[in-house]
Amino acid sequence: MLKLLRSAVAALTLLLVPVTPAPAQTIRDVDPALWVVKDADTTLYLFGTVHMLKPGLGWFDDGVRAAFDASDELAMEVIAPSDAEMQAIVMRTAFNRDGPTLTMRLPENRRADFARALGSIGMPPQAMDKAKPWFAAMMLGAMPMTRLGYDPALGVEPILTAAARAGGKRLVGLETPEEQFGMFDAAPEEAQIAYLLRVIDQMDKIAPMLDDMLGRWSAGDADGVGELLNLSLAESPMLAKRILFDRNARWADWIEQRLKTPGKVFFAVGGGHLGGPGNVRALLAARGIFARRVAY
Repeated sequence: MLKLLRSAVAALTLLLVPVTPAPAQTIRDVDPALWVVKDADTTLYLFGTVHMLKPGLGWFDDGVRAAFDASDELAMEVIAPSDAEMQAIVMRTAFNRDGPTLTMRLPENRRADFARALGSIGMPPQAMDKAKPWFAAMMLGAMPMTRLGYDPALGVEPILTAAARAGGKRLVGLETPEEQFGMFDAAPEEAQIAYLLRVIDQMDKIAPMLDDMLGRWSAGDADGVGELLNLSLAESPMLAKRILFDRNARWADWIEQRLKTPGKVFFAVGGGHLGGPGNVRALLAARGIFARRVAY
């Protein structure tokens, strides 16, 4: 749940919450999972990302850096737009101009809970008056991350994007921000409200879940990361289908087609999509396309 549309959440949090640069510190080496898929003339590396990270983690080195440097193309969930473009997308997608406030759309017995949840991240209820329920849920899930030391500027995607641009690599976005938001926005309002209420009820679990997720990712435990994502979506089958399983299938299709064109690609998507039930690697294996774990 807290990892849904993580690239969009990271971009929004970076836009809305100033991040104070962390002081210099010792870098701790971590080794996230990396795989490679090959045919006669195409090499495609698969790397699971985390969209917000804490300072002091050395992941972009060793085998990961070697695979990235060897690639001439970077494919990610989304290519982040400028702050101004993101703000425009949010304003036209995530807010209702007319009708009752979000508070009034909630069950009467949950309105105080909503106000307390917003207060816990320093936001008055009126700040979300015109927000759609899915967007309020995203913000309630994302904002505490920065208070826990997670920094969207240190996420895998910004680092990879900057390195790709510096190296003249081709950038490919598998989705657009509008498409990512649309996975929520197209849901019926009652489903959006149910999602928002679940986020409110589980806000006290954010810290241990994030730390568990980060620990598993750092240790290269891809299936553990995938299991956590599946667990977080267990109460939302419709969202699980839209933001996990359907996307996994589309990305497996993309990889299968990309293998028909020569080149070297660094394919980086959320770590939960490369491990756990129904992951991209498993879907590829069912088609006879096998990803080999890269030891480094």
